[in-house]
Amino acid sequence: MTQVQTPKIVKKKLFSPIWLLPIIALALGAWLGIKSIRESGIEVTIHFPSATGMDIGKTLVKYQGLTVGKVVDMSIDDTLQGVDVKVLMDYRSAPFINDGTKFWLVKPKATITGVEGLDTLFSGNYISILPGEGDSRSYFEAETKAPVITPGVEGLVVHIKSDKLGSLDVGSPIFYRQIPVGQVVGYHLEGTDDILVTAFVQQQYAELVKVDSQFWNVSGISVDASLSGIKVNSESLASILAGGISFSSNSHSSIAQNNHEFTLYENEEEALGGVSFNLIGDGSESVSNNTAIVYRGIQIGQIVNKQLTDDGIILSAKINNLYQELLTDSAHFWLEGADISLSGIKHPERLITGSVINFVPGTGAARSSYPLLLQAPESTNNKKRLLTLSANSNPGVSSGAEIRYKKIKIGQVLSSQLSDDFNKVVYQAEIDADFVELVSSNSYFVTESAFELDASIEGVKVSTGDLNTLTNGALTLVRGTDKALAKEGDNLNVFASADDASTFFHQQGLISKRLIHQDAADLSPGSPVYYKKMQIGEVKQVSWQANDNNFAIDLAIEKAFASLLTERTVFWRNSALAINASLSGVEVDVAPLMGALKGGISLDLLDADRVSNGKNLYDNQFLALSQAQVITLSVPASARLATKAPIRYLGHKVGEVETVTLTPNLKELTVTAYLYGEYAASFTQQDASYSIVDANISLAGITAPETILTGPYIEVFPGSSSAKASSFTAAIASAFHNIDNALVFTLSNNTLGSVKAGTAIFFRGVKIGQVDSYELSPQGTGVIMQAHIENKYKHLVNSTSVFWDLSGVKVDVGLFSGAQIETGSLETILAGGIGVATEMPTSSANQITNEQTFPLNKNLEPEWLNWAPKQEL
Repeated sequence: MTQVQTPKIVKKKLFSPIWLLPIIALALGAWLGIKSIRESGIEVTIHFPSATGMDIGKTLVKYQGLTVGKVVDMSIDDTLQGVDVKVLMDYRSAPFINDGTKFWLVKPKATITGVEGLDTLFSGNYISILPGEGDSRSYFEAETKAPVITPGVEGLVVHIKSDKLGSLDVGSPIFYRQIPVGQVVGYHLEGTDDILVTAFVQQQYAELVKVDSQFWNVSGISVDASLSGIKVNSESLASILAGGISFSSNSHSSIAQNNHEFTLYENEEEALGGVSFNLIGDGSESVSNNTAIVYRGIQIGQIVNKQLTDDGIILSAKINNLYQELLTDSAHFWLEGADISLSGIKHPERLITGSVINFVPGTGAARSSYPLLLQAPESTNNKKRLLTLSANSNPGVSSGAEIRYKKIKIGQVLSSQLSDDFNKVVYQAEIDADFVELVSSNSYFVTESAFELDASIEGVKVSTGDLNTLTNGALTLVRGTDKALAKEGDNLNVFASADDASTFFHQQGLISKRLIHQDAADLSPGSPVYYKKMQIGEVKQVSWQANDNNFAIDLAIEKAFASLLTERTVFWRNSALAINASLSGVEVDVAPLMGALKGGISLDLLDADRVSNGKNLYDNQFLALSQAQVITLSVPASARLATKAPIRYLGHKVGEVETVTLTPNLKELTVTAYLYGEYAASFTQQDASYSIVDANISLAGITAPETILTGPYIEVFPGSSSAKASSFTAAIASAFHNIDNALVFTLSNNTLGSVKAGTAIFFRGVKIGQVDSYELSPQGTGVIMQAHIENKYKHLVNSTSVFWDLSGVKVDVGLFSGAQIETGSLETILAGGIGVATEMPTSSANQITNEQTFPLNKNLEPEWLNWAPKQEL
């Protein structure tokens, strides 16, 4: 009977491991999809007036030189008023694309004030971005011009209100004391009556702009022509061409903040204003606005407003700041016109220009209101002071010449004659009683020029004297520092010019200083000496010193600047014109006119912890402040070395070439160079190594490719000797310098083959070193090659290592075995190479020493490739 087996029940598993594969694949696909979406970029639309200068796929979006997006599409907008430019932005820029973000097109722009966007000439137009704040958005309206402040630019932005623009334009300079400190960056109408000019002041000058600063227009040329003469004035050549604005600064006022608003005045006199007061009297009816207030023929103020009040007509007047000390409690004002009598007409010009208000000063503190008289008051003091003046020669002054102070007549010359010893011209002069206190015991007088022309890069000034100056001459008083007044009969000096006076007093106390230089440095007697572009002395003599083979330059420094001559003082020669041009702009530095014509020297002080040698005259400011040391190099005549070529150590510039001259034997170059002071001690050892680095193009590659554009340079390595030197010999090819503790050894072979300096050494296809140089063996039976292994790989090479030539293509043809072709990499086929294999791990027992020699095998043994010792790092 067949036995029936009980079925075995197996419980089915709820989850099979096979399902892990689709789950993992799904998760991986989701992660890749999210990553792709996240990094796909952000698309924004920018509306431009036109698509000129932009190309799809080429025009980039940049932020501070970094590419953050690219134009992917362009189309005409719905209103046909411009184009919509679609830009794909980098996904990482999402936090910066907000309501306040601004976009604008950067393209080259040349104006009379300069060139903008010069870099686009090489890279093409691009869209610039200025990140803002606010909520995220995707549609923007492009800016028509760059924002006032862009990333990386710091400074002060102020607004200047004017009723007309004049010759101002974007880029017009902002001046402070004729120094450009900023520029106009924009302007727009404010309502219907005013123009709001936006100006930018550089950060280093921002503290000069105070809340009470006054701004005035200095555009073009100002001409003041009258019967008293003609004056032509301009701020600078830049302001003539492009307009300009100047401003004042009060050291006691608080500094203005961004967007502070100022008023633009027509000229400096109107801006700086003066002392305001009122005039009241019966003569006020015949006075109009702008009527001049005159003192001794000089206009010192004017009427600025005329108004009717319950008390009558009140005239608002203002006296210029230059003459405000004349306004006192007992001052008098009276109306004066042309005086017609039988003897003639006095002040005939007033028949055309109208009456003026005459003025005489008094004593006491100024008042706010004065009466306007109809006639001149009676003089209460008629005591004048007689003085004796003397000059080395007659500077064109005769009897009747006026004596002036600040263009105001204060006296006159009564007579002139020769002194008893015939060495001087003596004048008898009379000073009016009102001005006796101006003349002290050490005052002196300077002759005024009837015609004066002052032309420089800063501007052009032309002035002519009045008729009295042309016929009789005139003297200007220069007040002395002595508190004692000049007494009756005192003898005071007269000089033909301010320069003669300056020379005379300078010679009374000058400090002598001698400098040494290899040449005369374009200097001559009279060449100026500057400190921060202010002349403080001059060159007295330049003499050749044959024994020392150099020039001695003797200086005379004003005694007032004696504190500048210390052990930290350095001197350098000035260049008439220095131009530094780069993609960021062109910087032109022009020396003062006298320095450009006669050469010049500048001085400055080193930091407190540094001491100068005190005698050297350096060729430029950088060399002086770095205390550079002069060295001489002998270089083969075949070297393509030029002046200003750098001296480098591991790529760092440590000096520069000053002069390169060919020796009389035509075989060598004598190079005079500077080592910067901070590096000089490290590279003036007697065994310091100098060599010429130039580009070398071969199948092994290009060495020093940068010299193709920049030209060769000098490479230097420090020595170990304690002895110092200033003359060295430089070779054309630079030898290997083991500065990284590399493993140095020697390879030998019967012939050089395709091995060259720079041939790489490979370990399992990875470059670990190279051949540095080669030479014939002493017996001439072979070639010795100096090589090195980099420090991080030197544990791979020991006494069990073998080397073989990888160069070229090896072909082995047999009658029965056929042809076998063996090649290395493309690099070794073209440039050659050396392979290395090591049989045993590196240990203290098999370490090689420097200069150990290995044979360079011609062929590779197959078992070498199976060597794989475990190297211990």
